[in-house]
Amino acid sequence: MRIIGGKYRGLKLADIGEGDAQAHLRPTSDRVREAIFNLLINGSHALPLDGARVLDLFAGTGALGLEALSRGAAHCTFVDDGAAARAALRANIEKMRAMGCTKVFRRDATRLGENRGPGFSLVFLDPPYGKSLGEAALGAALSDGWIAPDARIIWEEASPQLPPAGFELLDQRRYGETHVTFLRRKEAP
Repeated sequence: MRIIGGKYRGLKLADIGEGDAQAHLRPTSDRVREAIFNLLINGSHALPLDGARVLDLFAGTGALGLEALSRGAAHCTFVDDGAAARAALRANIEKMRAMGCTKVFRRDATRLGENRGPGFSLVFLDPPYGKSLGEAALGAALSDGWIAPDARIIWEEASPQLPPAGFELLDQRRYGETHVTFLRRKEAP
């Protein structure tokens, strides 16, 4: 696993192989991460990453959030309640020397609590597959003020996901066993 593009392109991240099923660690492959960022940067619903605030829910190794930082995002907050995930994540943050522009929360992503800062313009959501945690996490993030208006959400799952209330579907792609759903937060009426 490595950083695909940007300032830290080629940086090798902590090696966890195919992941750790017990710890629900299933890192996004380099190929899928590259496809996600190509669509995010060059797609019809592109989002400028320069200066973006990123929220990485069910962060695991943090590869998605760290990739965003490498490509110009200003800050990334990582949320994961697994000890193995946070250990890999902290090792990856140190490898990238990104301590000053990151926060790591040991928290259940479906019960975030109130956000006390500005909302995030880009949200990565990679819950354990098939457990219906993604919609609960998005609902919590939206109701607790974590998601900025017009934010983009990149949601990985084992099957295509329907947009929950408050979000609109922008695109869906399949990469092997991974389905990626691109959403945008709708403006409140």
